Amino acid sequence: MWSCPGGRGREKQKRRAKYLTLPFNTSTAHRGEKLSLCSCATITSAMMTSCQEFEVTVHTSPGPTCGTFSRLWLNLIGSRGETPPISVNDGDHHLLPGSACRVQVQTRSPLGHLVLVRLRLKAQTGFPNLGWHCSRVEVRELAERPGSGPEGSETQVFPCDKWLQTADGDVELRRGKLSLLKDETEEKLKQQRLKQLQQQQKLIRWRTFVDGSPQCVDLSSLSELGPNLSYTHKSPAPNMHYLKGFAGRAEAWTSFTELEMFFAQSGHQNSIARFVRTHWMEDWYFGYQCLNGCNPLLLRQVHLLPPHLSVTPDMLRPFLPEDSSLKQELQKGTIYLLDYEVLDGIPANVINGKQTYLCAPLCLLHLNQQQQLVPIAIQLLMPHVKTSLQINFQARASLLAADGVFDKVVGCGLQAIPLVLSRASQRIHYRSLCVPDDLSDRGVDKLPQSHYAQDALRVWDALHRFVVGWVDLYYSADSEVQQDSELQHWITDINGHGFTNDSGFPQVFQTKAEVSRFVTMIIYTCSALHAAVNFSQLDFTLWMPNCPASMSRPPPEVKGSVTEEDIMSFLPDVNSTCRVLMALTLLSQPTVNFVPLCQYKEAVFRDDAHRRLVVEVQAELKTISDHISERNSQLELPYPYLCPEHIENSVAI
Repeated sequence: MWSCPGGRGREKQKRRAKYLTLPFNTSTAHRGEKLSLCSCATITSAMMTSCQEFEVTVHTSPGPTCGTFSRLWLNLIGSRGETPPISVNDGDHHLLPGSACRVQVQTRSPLGHLVLVRLRLKAQTGFPNLGWHCSRVEVRELAERPGSGPEGSETQVFPCDKWLQTADGDVELRRGKLSLLKDETEEKLKQQRLKQLQQQQKLIRWRTFVDGSPQCVDLSSLSELGPNLSYTHKSPAPNMHYLKGFAGRAEAWTSFTELEMFFAQSGHQNSIARFVRTHWMEDWYFGYQCLNGCNPLLLRQVHLLPPHLSVTPDMLRPFLPEDSSLKQELQKGTIYLLDYEVLDGIPANVINGKQTYLCAPLCLLHLNQQQQLVPIAIQLLMPHVKTSLQINFQARASLLAADGVFDKVVGCGLQAIPLVLSRASQRIHYRSLCVPDDLSDRGVDKLPQSHYAQDALRVWDALHRFVVGWVDLYYSADSEVQQDSELQHWITDINGHGFTNDSGFPQVFQTKAEVSRFVTMIIYTCSALHAAVNFSQLDFTLWMPNCPASMSRPPPEVKGSVTEEDIMSFLPDVNSTCRVLMALTLLSQPTVNFVPLCQYKEAVFRDDAHRRLVVEVQAELKTISDHISERNSQLELPYPYLCPEHIENSVAI
C-alpha cells in the first residue's frame, strides 16, 4: 500500500521494503515494472538518500451531493518522474461532502519538484456511479531531521472546484497560481495546458443556427455539456394562478373594462406595472420607455431625417417651439429617431388560425423645453415586433421551438426568426456593444431621465477598471499581448464563428487596452445588459396594451383619431396575452442561488493580488448600488435593473 497510517521505527522499515516492490515511474522506469526483493537489498542504501515522502490531503466540496461511492486514484507528477496510482479512499476513508482524506506517499526515486496531481475516479461494483465534486488537493513534502519528528515544507495547493466523473478518465490539476503560456517553465505544464484546451474544444463545438448570424454551441441535449458547464435554475414558484385559466380562450378581449379586471388580479402587486397602466398613453412616457424600457438600445440622435421617413417640416411645425424650426432642432441635437427598419418585409405569424400583422415603425422624437422626450411623428408602412431574442440552447429548445412562445403568440413567428436574426446580426457593430461608444454614438449619454445610460456607464466603468487591473497583473507591455498565442487564437476563433469582418471587432489584439475593452464588453453583455433587457420585460408588458406581442389587424393607413374599439381590435387574443405573460413571469424570476455581479467562489480569486482587485470592484459596485437605491427612492417610477446588487454574475435565465 502507498497509504501510510503513521508510526515509524521497525514498522517503517518493513513498509520501506514493501514500497520497493511497488511499481514507480521515472524517466527510465515504466508503469507496471517491479523491482525484485533481491535487487532492492542491493540498492537500498543508495536509494535511502533520494526518497521523498509527501502528505496528501484531498478535500471534497461541502455541497450535500458532492460526495461519491467511487474509488479515487491519485498520482503525484514531478519534474523527474511520477508515483504509481494510489487509492485515496480505502477502508474507513470516504469521499463525503466536506470531508478531507489524508494519505502519505513515499517514493524511492526522486520526483523532483511537484508539477501536477492526477486524479481518476473508478466506479465500485454494486454502487451508483455518482460524480464527485473536488474542492482541492493539498500536498506537503515531509522531511526528516536527526533526532526529531517529520518536518513539513510549505503546503502546495492544487485547486479543482469542479465535478469529476468516471468517464473523464485522468484529470490533472495544477497549482493555483495563474500564468501566461510564455511564463511556463515546465514542459509537462505546457503539455497539460495544451491537452486541456484540446479537451475543451472537443466538448464545446460551433455550429450554424441561422445563416448570417453568429454561430452557437453544437449540442443535441444539455446533458452533453456535463455538470461543470451546466447549471440548475432554482427560483420560487411564480404565481400564475390567474393566468392559467385563460389558456383556452382563443378570442379577442372584449373591452378595456375586461382588461382592467384581468390586470387587477395579475398585475396589482407590481408597482411599475401599475405605473405603466396609468401612463401608457402619455407622450412623455412613450419617450421614457425608449430610454429606460426593455429595449433601450435603439434610440439615436439624428441631424438629418432618414429618406424613408415621409414627413415634411410643415407637418412637424406644430410640435416644435414657436421660435424654432425642424432644421434648427436638428442642428441643436434635440431630434431622436427610433427605427425598426430591420423588420421591414418580415412575414407575419398566424395565431389561433388567424393572420396577424406587423409594422416596423419609424418614430421621430423631440427633446422639448420641459426636458421630456416626446414623439412628434410615427410612420407605419412596414413590420414590427418588440422582443428580446435570447440565443442560447434553452431558448432554441423551448421559446424558439415548434409550439413554443414565438410559434404560437409572437407576431413574427418561427418562420421569420432566421431572417430577423440574420438582419440583426448584420447591423451589430463592436462599438454598439461597448457602452461608452454606444451611448455617445446614439447621442443619449447626456439626456435627462436616461437612467439606463447613467447606470450603464457607472457599471461599465467599474468593470473596466477591474479588468484593467487583471490585465496589468499578467501583461507588462503591449508586445506581450501580441506574442500571446493563446489569446490571439481566442479572438481568431471568435471572429471565425461570430461576426463579419466589417463589424468592427478586433481581428487581433495589439494592445493591453484592446484586451481590457473586449473583456469588459463580454462581462457587461453577459451580466448587466442581460439584466436590463430581461428583467424589465414583465414590468412593461403586464399591462398588455403597452407592449403587445402581435397585432391582429393591419395598421391604419390614414391619419386621424383612433377609437377605443380600434385599439381593442389591434390587440392579441386572450390566450395569446396570457401565454406571453406566463413566459415572461418565468423569465423574470430571480434564482434561489443568485450570485451577484463580481462575487466569486472560485479559488483563483482568493490569491492576494486577485483578492485585492475583487475587493476593490465589489466596494465600487456597492457604492453604485447605494447611489441607485437613493435615486430610485426619490423617483415615482424607479429604474432598478442595473443596480449591481440585483445583477447576476452571468446569464442564468
